[in-house]
Amino acid sequence: MNDAREIDPVHAEFEQPMRLALAEARLAMDDGDVPVGAVVLDATGQVIAAGHNERELTADPTAHAEVVALRAAAARLGGWRLAGCTLVVTLEPCTMCAGAAVLARVERIVYGAVDLKAGAVGSLWDVVRDRRLNHRPEVIAEVLAEECGAVLTEFFARRRAG
Repeated sequence: MNDAREIDPVHAEFEQPMRLALAEARLAMDDGDVPVGAVVLDATGQVIAAGHNERELTADPTAHAEVVALRAAAARLGGWRLAGCTLVVTLEPCTMCAGAAVLARVERIVYGAVDLKAGAVGSLWDVVRDRRLNHRPEVIAEVLAEECGAVLTEFFARRRAG
């Protein structure tokens, strides 16, 4: 990451929520799941929900961190429309999660590590910016990208070694 990005105020604004998402990611790793974590912020920037990958724990292929956090946010707010909310996630969302964020009408997606194999927020696909959709969230990429990537690297290194 370049020095300009490290002092970028937009990225700095989301460092603390991303650290909370990283803590969620570590919980997934403790459960033997790929360490991805997410938090949802309301329009004031307050955390209203959190989640981490639970696919192994629940045997649910849709239990990605983003979906878990979006479901919790909707339950907390009492409705599926998450207008004004920000989804903060440690790894660039896949097509399912990017689609879920669009359908939930989140205002913004903030992610850490780029996912060149399955990323759908600009890397492999760009679901959230497809002009054919009626809602396109703002995207802020690579917040604490190195730290987010390091958790994933550690997880897969342990898995290969063990």
